Amino acid sequence: MIEASSPGWGRPTIPGTIGHSRTLGNDGSAPMMRSFFLLMALLAAAGLHAQTQGAAPASVAPGAGMEFWTGRPRCGANCMNGSPPSRAYFKEARRQGIQWLRLAYDKWKPARRDFLLGDASRYEGLVAADLKTLKATLDRAHAEGIKVVVVPLSLPGMRWSQNNGARFDGRIWRDKEGWRQSARFWGDLAKELKGHPAVAGYNLVNEPAPEREGGAAEDASPEELKAWYATVKGSACDLPGFYKLVLAAVRRVDPDMPVLLDSGWYARATGFTYWPDPVGDQKTLYAFHMYEPYPWSSPANFRRAEPWVYPGPVPSVSGREQEWDRAAIARFLQPAYDWAREQGIPAHRIVVGEFGCHRLSPGCATYLEDVLSVVEGQGSHWAFYAFREDTYDGFGYELGTWKAPWAFWQAQKKGRPWKWERTTTSLYEPIARRLKAERERPSRPAPSCSRNGSCSPWAAPGSSRTPGRPGDQEASPGGGAARSRGFGAGRCPRGCP
Repeated sequence: MIEASSPGWGRPTIPGTIGHSRTLGNDGSAPMMRSFFLLMALLAAAGLHAQTQGAAPASVAPGAGMEFWTGRPRCGANCMNGSPPSRAYFKEARRQGIQWLRLAYDKWKPARRDFLLGDASRYEGLVAADLKTLKATLDRAHAEGIKVVVVPLSLPGMRWSQNNGARFDGRIWRDKEGWRQSARFWGDLAKELKGHPAVAGYNLVNEPAPEREGGAAEDASPEELKAWYATVKGSACDLPGFYKLVLAAVRRVDPDMPVLLDSGWYARATGFTYWPDPVGDQKTLYAFHMYEPYPWSSPANFRRAEPWVYPGPVPSVSGREQEWDRAAIARFLQPAYDWAREQGIPAHRIVVGEFGCHRLSPGCATYLEDVLSVVEGQGSHWAFYAFREDTYDGFGYELGTWKAPWAFWQAQKKGRPWKWERTTTSLYEPIARRLKAERERPSRPAPSCSRNGSCSPWAAPGSSRTPGRPGDQEASPGGGAARSRGFGAGRCPRGCP
């Protein structure tokens, strides 16, 4: 692992990169020219200071840019494939009813060490060849009517572990130079992608974990996390501070693009609870992931002599065994929703950015149904992991529960494509049923939001539901306990998104 103090942080660009110009040396010009260069250097330093301090972004109009996310929960999937998706991939996603894809590019073949970054140890500008590949992929998505949220798995000072010899890279949470280079990276990328019709948002980083670097326990309670944050606020482990800096860099370039922020501790549901304020603006969405209980949902489970079964007792990360079922899932996710409501964040700005289970984990179909039922009850957007991943079969629910043949692993080793036989299996049914319902739903206009904060939501023709405020209660389908709804009319908290 390269330490944060190693040479290379913040140097000028090299040929083949976009975003930063090489600094030229003194050519012996007259004193006036030297004075000019001195003035420019002072101005540049002032600009860098403003960026480091999180200078105020451009004014953000309440409604523009958020149309896709406002009105009803959006059904999506994750695409973290080893190669750029083809147009046929996007076409099939659209046919199934997938509305958006959370697209990570870090597995794609890079022109240099790290795709788009060039080198995660020293960002010098976007790599032109990689940027061309990304834009072409977005063009294919747009041609098939798929919206895309762009999400990097690596940032400067934080190389994704699977591209780093399976080692966690936490330099960015030890040295704020990684923050500054990440802000420059996102400013450059936002400038290049501004206005692309396929892009529905920027997810600034996947599953950040400064808490791991800073010594907080993964299963710490909200109270324990608040106490921990008080000790690291203002340091390189300050995730809200990091997000403020990077978001400001995006907003200087694009005031309208929605931005998604993953919670801390690998996007755990409790990872927002120590944030003292929402960090972002009214075009910021807040995302968490759901794979708990991980000892059951992970690939290691089906290799056990007696695999854990869902629903049933499963140990937590601390080793304490507890009963897991739909009610336990709801309790586990509730801290994220409680935090959002306390902060006045409406449900259409909450995203379950990833959820899933290894398809061979006993009870996976029941788990998918339970997670989706809980999330639907909260009114959140969601994206399952993963849609037709090309380098791993573990989360391919269309494959059912049969084991991948040895020929697949041989093909993977040799870098050869493998043709899967996919269908709507009973395992995939909880997802496919919802995608089908969304695909067949009549087109609905997005709610209108005025600048004074008044929102008028969409309601189904003939609906008898009386619109209410976000968080109002309504009876669940078929009777049963009332459930919270985040979509409603009346006054939107903190204005309209």
